[in-house]
Amino acid sequence: MEKALKKYTWVFIGPTLLAFIIGFILPFLQGLYLSMSQFTTVKNATFVGFSNFIRAIEDAEFLNSFQFTIAFAIAAVLLINVIAFIFALLLTRKLKGTNIFRTIFFMPNLIGGIVLGYIWQILINGVLALVSEPLLALNANAGYWGLILLTCWQQIGYMMIIYIAGLSNISEDILEAAMIDGAKGMQILWKVKIPMLMSSFTVCIFLTLTNAFKLYDQNLALTAGDPNKFTEMLALNITNTFYSRAGAQWKGIGQAKAVLFCILVVVIAMTQLRATRRKEVQS
Repeated sequence: MEKALKKYTWVFIGPTLLAFIIGFILPFLQGLYLSMSQFTTVKNATFVGFSNFIRAIEDAEFLNSFQFTIAFAIAAVLLINVIAFIFALLLTRKLKGTNIFRTIFFMPNLIGGIVLGYIWQILINGVLALVSEPLLALNANAGYWGLILLTCWQQIGYMMIIYIAGLSNISEDILEAAMIDGAKGMQILWKVKIPMLMSSFTVCIFLTLTNAFKLYDQNLALTAGDPNKFTEMLALNITNTFYSRAGAQWKGIGQAKAVLFCILVVVIAMTQLRATRRKEVQS
């Protein structure tokens, strides 16, 4: 039986591996080449070395997008995970109506980012008009917090479900043993529940961190980078560089930005995974 399974392993793995090579590996390698080229189409590329990367790093708009994205990611990751964890604690106390609340909190995650962006644009502009403040197109501070509010509203429910699953897997025997030893509510939370939820924290922080850096459609719909590209995040900046700036050189610069963006997200995500997985081993 084992020999038969080994014999047909590639029958099952082969199609998926082939699709991965065609759909990811080959385009990625081609993207690396184009990031060091000047081109208008993929078949009309002239190799120019690392000059595209130098011009990308020197682009003030790209650097501003980088700083804005970092500031956004820090606030969004912290708020989403803290609030989702609090909701998970509340909704695992066997209160009436918890299933209804779980459904309500999860529903925003089912709505597309573009739709959410336009909905929140109307809501936020309406509130700003009521308090006589500049609208999103002229208000960078409102755009920043509007993006955070939108992202929290969309993602908190999804992360809450992950935390609920983690809390549900904690054995009642462990909690009872902690109480017998004299542990109180907050002691049980910090000394028992949180250490045993590190795998859930690893997943949720990874998802929220990568989503924060990759955010595009909500950014496009809510602010489109206004005012004066102050609220333009990295993904939107790359798209605008590639498609909105005239000249073959900007295609290569946009592709170089995309490669730098990919490296940045991979490095940050891997660093986070390594840090939180160490806590899992300790727990």
